[in-house]
Amino acid sequence: MDRYRPAEYPPFAVTVDLVILTVRDDTMRVLVIERAGPPFQGRWALPGGFVRPDEDLRQAATRELVEETGLTTDIHLEQLGSYGAPDRDPRMRVVTVAYLALAADLPSPVAGTDASAARWAPTADLVAEPDALAFDHREILNDGIERARAKLEYTPLATAFCGPEFTVAELRRIYEIVWDVRLDPRNFHRKVTGAPGFVEPTGRTSTRDGGRPAQLYRRGPASLLHPPMLRMP
Repeated sequence: MDRYRPAEYPPFAVTVDLVILTVRDDTMRVLVIERAGPPFQGRWALPGGFVRPDEDLRQAATRELVEETGLTTDIHLEQLGSYGAPDRDPRMRVVTVAYLALAADLPSPVAGTDASAARWAPTADLVAEPDALAFDHREILNDGIERARAKLEYTPLATAFCGPEFTVAELRRIYEIVWDVRLDPRNFHRKVTGAPGFVEPTGRTSTRDGGRPAQLYRRGPASLLHPPMLRMP
């Protein structure tokens, strides 16, 4: 049984950090901001900040999304995990709750008051460089990427990276970019159109993929994919 009295606990703070993923220029990218002040001044970091006393975690995540980046688009947002290593923040004991956001065609970000700059950085570059991000944000980014990859297997979340209407080839390219693999077009088409509720035809076609007109689809009503779209080893 914990015998400590409340007054004996050291002070600590709660923050939220955001892993915001999108696909731009045929590359999976994450939103990062350049820190305007200490600690890690001038270093790139995930957007985020302290939770205010009058807000819950999701409210804080949404507020930070707007304040630090200027992004107001309604995007998929889910809690990713919590991170509480004692030395993760040199200012004081800070526990952070990370959120994962996925969206298509997000605009160029605008740095907020706590940032000198904001940009969409290729995730592969940040993951490959141990010191590319401040704090423990590289670990959080890795977890966010893996969550996104896993959710593409058993949910229709890949459509979050597409526009309202898309071709099967465009959806396949999302899977290839996020999973970093090449997929067989015919096999992928069979799996996508054979999964109940994954996608549904709009009745329209498009020639933006080149070649013959391709059928346009939109996200269907399914929340889980059966059978799942399993990654190849």
